[in-house]
Amino acid sequence: MKLLLRKDIPRLGIVGDVVEVSDGYARNYLLPHYLATEPTQANVRALAEERKHAEERRNLLREAQKTAAERLREVEVTIAAAANEEGVLYGSVGAREIAAALREEGHDVQPGQVNLHTPIRRLDNVLVEVGLAEDVQVEVKVWVVRSKASEQADDDEETPQDRDAGTEAGANGQRAES
Repeated sequence: MKLLLRKDIPRLGIVGDVVEVSDGYARNYLLPHYLATEPTQANVRALAEERKHAEERRNLLREAQKTAAERLREVEVTIAAAANEEGVLYGSVGAREIAAALREEGHDVQPGQVNLHTPIRRLDNVLVEVGLAEDVQVEVKVWVVRSKASEQADDDEETPQDRDAGTEAGANGQRAES
């Protein structure tokens, strides 16, 4: 089914585009939400001015995204996470944590813009791709380091000899049973 878009729809088109979509998508989503209409001559003329404004907005947004990409090009972020002695994280570092670290550094990055195929599960440094737009991609170096709490917990752990010491009757505050 051919429809004329009334709003910008990611991965489909911008205002004023005539697109071919499935009947179900048109009937169940685009038409009921007033995102598209029939591509008549009157509708095309009515949306021509809106299309010009949409293209100007897209160009301004594209320039802002390119500027943000230039600022991100040499950025490195450090994320502290709890890990065992072998460097395996107790949890994982995902797109949400990376986006939060970038926002703390002053960059406007959302978790959906971080292209991380699998979560980071080890202490490591990884190049992560951040997609600010369809054609504006930048790589950011992410350092995953051991958190201070994890280091202290490793230092405070008892060895098996420490646990066995003092377990004779009465040494741990309990009475010996006879």
